[in-house]
Amino acid sequence: MRIKGFKVLVEIILSVPNIIKMLILSTGFLFIFSGCITLGKDFPAVNVSSIKIGQTTKSEVRKLFGPPWLSGNKDGELTWTYGNYDYSLFGERKAKDMVVQFDDKGVVTTYTYSTTEHSE
Repeated sequence: MRIKGFKVLVEIILSVPNIIKMLILSTGFLFIFSGCITLGKDFPAVNVSSIKIGQTTKSEVRKLFGPPWLSGNKDGELTWTYGNYDYSLFGERKAKDMVVQFDDKGVVTTYTYSTTEHSE
């Protein structure tokens, strides 16, 4: 049954006029070579300075930045990661991330924030 379906697909492709094949192929290459990818979720970097080690709580961090993109455990402490990463094959690359660690009471023990921007 699969071979018959494959044969039908080949017949359909062969019956399409060459100009349409070239148009489809060109469009595919355009998407591949001008493509970009975004990972993570954007967050308001302007709020980073509001975090105070030993004072800011999980609920306050959530109010400032929304839910984390990733959540995990590092050195026995809850860790939230906020990140936004934009990559392009032939253009700018931008990355912005923040990692926040909380103690067992839900208070910030440490955090890091970094941002990069590269043009090619």
